[in-house]
Amino acid sequence: MKILLLTTHVNLGGIGIYVFSLAKGLVQEGHDVFVASCGGDLAAPLESFGARHLKINIKTKSAISPKVFSCYRKVTQIIKDKNIEIIHAHTRVTQVLAHLVSKKSGIPYITTCHGFFKPRLFRKVFPCWGDRCVAISEAVRTHLVNDLGVRKEKVCVVHNGVELERFFPDKFTQEQKEKFKQDYGLKEGPVIGTIARLSSVKGQQYLISAMKGILKSHPTAQLLLVGDGPEKERLVNQAKEEGIANKVFFILSTLDTSVPLSIIDVFVFPSLMEGLGLAIIEAQAMGLAVVASDVGGIYSLVKDGVNGLLVRPKDPQGLAQAVHRLLRGKNLAKEFGQRAREQARKEFNLRQMVSGIEQAYKEVVSRK
Repeated sequence: MKILLLTTHVNLGGIGIYVFSLAKGLVQEGHDVFVASCGGDLAAPLESFGARHLKINIKTKSAISPKVFSCYRKVTQIIKDKNIEIIHAHTRVTQVLAHLVSKKSGIPYITTCHGFFKPRLFRKVFPCWGDRCVAISEAVRTHLVNDLGVRKEKVCVVHNGVELERFFPDKFTQEQKEKFKQDYGLKEGPVIGTIARLSSVKGQQYLISAMKGILKSHPTAQLLLVGDGPEKERLVNQAKEEGIANKVFFILSTLDTSVPLSIIDVFVFPSLMEGLGLAIIEAQAMGLAVVASDVGGIYSLVKDGVNGLLVRPKDPQGLAQAVHRLLRGKNLAKEFGQRAREQARKEFNLRQMVSGIEQAYKEVVSRK
């Protein structure tokens, strides 16, 4: 099948990694995959395994931007030149673009909803959910049906998945892990870590606040924040104001997240809103116990008291208590991590994700 994945950009981050992983899985299954976006960190890596990146000027956050309409002709030409059979859009902007192109070309399109949206008037008037809408969790499916009015029969749930061969507990030797810690500037002591874009909705500010409480009982603990974004300067200043700047370490986003995950003792995900949480799946695949906010679709991944701990959002004290419990009870953390790894293996692997998306493609194309 000839498939066009449409997204605004392919930078490191949730949607970018999702598109990258999906493209790789689809190529491995024998499909011809084209990714159209304004470019980004993952454009060259996409080409490395056989997907083809096509640059379009779609760098905008507005679904009614002139860029959407200026890209319309180029994408329509791509559809014709590459004999595309289905379009798959991943952002609100590209949903609208896919809708316009589909109307002109007759080629069906589907969308993936990666999170939660405000039910604004424009979205109600121009829903643009496509012939099928993929929700990444049950929580997102409920949101689509109840809050945004998408027909129940149009929505299917396909969980995110990771390449398990890239994430496993014994991937690196102890010597390699020590070298990673040195490279990041970390010292001896337990590492609490998170991987996410540095934005207010990801809740890193509450994790930094929680570190003061964690350090009272674990004075050698360190916090590793992996990612970049608009809140970095504010978070750096917060660590200074809290008097723990020497305990908080920032490193840039990386495609190979197994490296920082390998040196983390407790993974924390303090997000305030989340469709599912790809970084959580990666951490669980590495056999880590996870502490996370009980928001959105995270409950699908973190089963409180079974393979991790859930806390209320915006609760530094709750985060500190949960982290303390896992640092103090190493056997409990190990037990949680083993269960988390097994769950990732069975329910959140890339092959299952690709299979679910393929099924959606086949159903839509056969109806057309």
